Amino acid sequence: MSAAAGQISVPAQLARSVLAQRGEDAGRAWLESLPARIGAYLTRWELTLERVLDPGGRLSLIGYVRREDLGPAVLKAGLITPETAHEHAALSHWAGRGAVLLLDADPTEGMLLLERLHGEIPLRSLAESKAMLEAAGLLQRLWVAPADGHPFGTVAAHATRLAEGLRRDRELPAAADARPLADEALTTADDLLASTGEELLLHGDFHHGNVLAADRAPWLAIDPRPLVGERAWDLARLAQDRVDTLIGSPGPRGAARRRLHQLAEAVDVDHDRLRGWTLFRSVATGLRALRDGDDDRGRLYLEFAAAL
Repeated sequence: MSAAAGQISVPAQLARSVLAQRGEDAGRAWLESLPARIGAYLTRWELTLERVLDPGGRLSLIGYVRREDLGPAVLKAGLITPETAHEHAALSHWAGRGAVLLLDADPTEGMLLLERLHGEIPLRSLAESKAMLEAAGLLQRLWVAPADGHPFGTVAAHATRLAEGLRRDRELPAAADARPLADEALTTADDLLASTGEELLLHGDFHHGNVLAADRAPWLAIDPRPLVGERAWDLARLAQDRVDTLIGSPGPRGAARRRLHQLAEAVDVDHDRLRGWTLFRSVATGLRALRDGDDDRGRLYLEFAAAL
């Protein structure tokens, strides 16, 4: 183990998330190996560790580092999942256009060396109306055709897996009141999948917390979970942003519908497809939260879906 590895402590949030994702034995083994593996890449890429961000990411340890030329960078050591496995490929394809720049990578180990952004200034720090405007503009830079032979999964396949989970979760006792909403979401998803046509590279998890201030551009996206498919899928995740504030506002039904209309108009996406994917993704998120015992979050997303 390098001297730098001895300075690395795993944030509690990351430990909890990894154990929940991988289980006790596999999760603990991954966490225990992390400091030594990071130390090896500090040596390999000639980096000096400044500090580990805490809480950092839910599935990755984030370290602020300096390169050999003293330039600032970020070392991201992430748990490899089906959703995160091709983050490096998406960042490489975007090549800094609208997203954080990838400087080096070993995707087999989940290690990424990234341009350092201003992590303390997310897009969420702006007022909602301004943040939504900036986000819509940034998304349009990210929506490009994927390269031939790309490794990315599709919206169709991902939505099909979510639908399978949604069908199971609708049978939960806690979800009894939401079953009509779940059935509507499943029917809507089937209709959308039968008529999709766009094949663009999508961010996959685009929200205000995944956009940071930068030096070479006002805002850049981070942490993609890339998929190939239609723009309305990405926009549906953005439509869910600050859902707690929206549902807590006077007239949440009208506020939810105005948000969808404004987003659809801003990027010229079909309103009905945006509503459909937002409904589906919100119901799936809400029922999954109920399954995990997070009743408050589950009810929040189901209330938002019902407002649509």
